[in-house]
Amino acid sequence: MKLIEALSIIPKSPNPGPNSGNEPLAVALVCGFTPLHLQTFLHAELQLLFPERRIELTTGLYGDIFGTLQGLKGQRLDAVVLVLEWSDFDARLGLRQLGGWGPQHLESVVERVDVWLAQLRLLLAEIGPAIPVAISQPTLPLPPLFFTPGWRGSFYELKLKELLAAFAAALGQHTRIRIVNEQRLGQASPPAGRLSVKSDWTTGFPYQLTHASALAALLARLVRNPLPKKGLITDLDNTLWSGIVGEVGAEGVHWDLDHHSQAHGLYQQMLRTLAEEGVLVAVASKNDPGVVEEAFQREELLLPRERIFPFAVSWGSKAKAVAEILESWNVGPESVVFIDDNALELAEVKAQHPEVECLQFPIDKPQALYELIEQLRDWFGRGTISEEDALRLDSIRQRAGLRQPTDEREGFAESLLAEVEAELTFDFRKDPHDQRALELVNKTNQFNLNGQRYTEAAWHDYLAQPATFTLTASYQDRFGRLGKIAVLTGRSGAGKIHVDAWVMSCRAFARRIEHQCLRVLFERSKTDYITLAYAATARNGPLTSFMKELSPDSSVGEFRLTQAAFAAICPRLFHRVVEENHE
Repeated sequence: MKLIEALSIIPKSPNPGPNSGNEPLAVALVCGFTPLHLQTFLHAELQLLFPERRIELTTGLYGDIFGTLQGLKGQRLDAVVLVLEWSDFDARLGLRQLGGWGPQHLESVVERVDVWLAQLRLLLAEIGPAIPVAISQPTLPLPPLFFTPGWRGSFYELKLKELLAAFAAALGQHTRIRIVNEQRLGQASPPAGRLSVKSDWTTGFPYQLTHASALAALLARLVRNPLPKKGLITDLDNTLWSGIVGEVGAEGVHWDLDHHSQAHGLYQQMLRTLAEEGVLVAVASKNDPGVVEEAFQREELLLPRERIFPFAVSWGSKAKAVAEILESWNVGPESVVFIDDNALELAEVKAQHPEVECLQFPIDKPQALYELIEQLRDWFGRGTISEEDALRLDSIRQRAGLRQPTDEREGFAESLLAEVEAELTFDFRKDPHDQRALELVNKTNQFNLNGQRYTEAAWHDYLAQPATFTLTASYQDRFGRLGKIAVLTGRSGAGKIHVDAWVMSCRAFARRIEHQCLRVLFERSKTDYITLAYAATARNGPLTSFMKELSPDSSVGEFRLTQAAFAAICPRLFHRVVEENHE
């Protein structure tokens, strides 16, 4: 991004009214140097990523990182962006202080950096649980203060980098502290083009404009922290493997260096990795099912058959196959990627499913293949792998095997629900560090009370209010576990219950879990009625159907449900209910 572009983006910031529901995005930029153009680029990048919100970007005092961070405690912020450089650790590692470059000083420089990083680590551990923190490690070169020639690594230089690496690794274990990937920054901003000595001396801003732009873009992504996509649909011939299996047979396709088809092997390896992380992987192929089945019997295949569901293999339309897979997964098309080597097939799928990301598999273009798997990592990457991620594929298989040929909301037969030995565990803890609960609230569309989304900081602040409560539900039956599949939050007081947010994973549909949630809420609260902040959205059709089931006259707004009305329509519930941490 050019500086003039950034300056043109900032004035276009929206000014939402008091009832818009979009509060400003409050971000603190903390750095030891004058923020200058970095502040401008970061503001513009955040505005592009949060177009519906006004960006409020504040900065601290020059050269006072610790004081600025201390002052942020207790503030209402959506994120902190911390930009570190070597001179912050010790002024002798910068270019603005004279003296201190002699060999007799090197030991004390290392000692000071060690102490400074340890103190910063403790301070960030205090801030991180309440406010997400995006960190950039030093991006500028160390000055030539070491006595070794520049082409040789100095012991003291290596020791400084070891201390920094240990510091970053320790912080990387915190779920709300995110660190810029140095490798990705190096691709966008080569080290030789980062430092501006003149600007450092004249204004206290040490970066070239191109480097400030690249760094701001990555920091803004860390603040945005987008939800990962859920599923990948892949073609087979000349995509998952090289060759057309219907022509050369199951033994004739390949994916290795010996056959000059390593790209397909690397792609298989990436898909298996994604599948093990909880990403759904399916096949959409124009092929003979028997031949495909034979090919998947080959032991050397890197992506085993059990990691794929479903297989949409026929001679019909790829767009129709994608539709069947989306229905089987019960996920929105915006969460799915489709990969095929054939441009025409991609065009057909894109025309029918415009929200699906369609990518062409690059045959005989090794560099393009590497870029494709990097793109997949960006789309499907996640900070942690939860229990629910590991269970996702099995639960979808289970639902597909049990599904009755009837309406999605009614789904399972009464006799089956009575026999599956379902167990629901309700947890009443208000845990702001429960990433799965926040993930469900922010990514669930179909069973979502009103579409309300929360930043990590807003979620933390909401749960910190004394009147709020949280109910999370985990499910299992004799076919397996689904893990945590529902979250309900609201406010209680004076014998009244108001539900602000309620979501349920699509994997849990048709098990009457929503009815059990309300039943438990009524029983525990001893209230005569519950109000729900219901709003119809473009995607919460299942929730809207449930609201009409509760009352044919349900309308958007403060929906009121009495205990008597609920009891009159509640079907038989067969779950064994376990309640934990009830206050």
